[in-house]
Amino acid sequence: MAPSPRAPLTRDRILATAMQIADAEGLAAVSMRRLATELTVEAMSIYHHLANKDAILDGLVELIAREILAESASATVEPAGDWRDEVRARSLAARRVMMRHPWAPSLITSRRAIPFEIQAVFEAVLAAMIRGGLSYRVAHRGMHALSSMALGFVNEPFSPPAEGTSSGEAPAELDALDPAMIAAMADVFPHTAAMVAEELHAESDATLGWCDSQTEFEFTLGLLLDGLDQAARSEA
Repeated sequence: MAPSPRAPLTRDRILATAMQIADAEGLAAVSMRRLATELTVEAMSIYHHLANKDAILDGLVELIAREILAESASATVEPAGDWRDEVRARSLAARRVMMRHPWAPSLITSRRAIPFEIQAVFEAVLAAMIRGGLSYRVAHRGMHALSSMALGFVNEPFSPPAEGTSSGEAPAELDALDPAMIAAMADVFPHTAAMVAEELHAESDATLGWCDSQTEFEFTLGLLLDGLDQAARSEA
């Protein structure tokens, strides 16, 4: 019996394999050599489809954005419905994608340009606001306020560097501080120490980087949506 023909090497197949590697071992494990091994091809064959490692990373962002759009495809409301419900549903759909691919937030924020597919995610959220009666002025401010939350994560200003980068050792996350470190902090930053001691997350609480728990994500999302709704009503 003749062996089954091998699937042709395509850009989509390469990127799907890169995503599988990142999901299993982290983004740092993705390399041209590793992809060639997984795909049983010569590394040079990959260069015909993706010019370099940056092209692979950009392609992974595209895949993530497509997954967000597919996940949130049913996140629509009736014309008379509350626009906040749709934006909330879209943000939580994006959140589910981020939880499946925890390496994605650091990758997305590391890219120099906004890919078309990411802009499509923002366009869908903006469209929901406009359909809900918000002016472009308020919606513009809303997009700035929501920022990365529309993509399912919180972009903290002092997050550790993206996985696989060489920008130095990442600072300890607040969630990882032990009681002795909190006690030492209390002398200089008493309110910060008290907050950390009160709010340490349970180990089972899923996070995406710097204090990005599901509870905090949904709480912040609700505050922003309610605030935008109030701004829209005051403008009317």
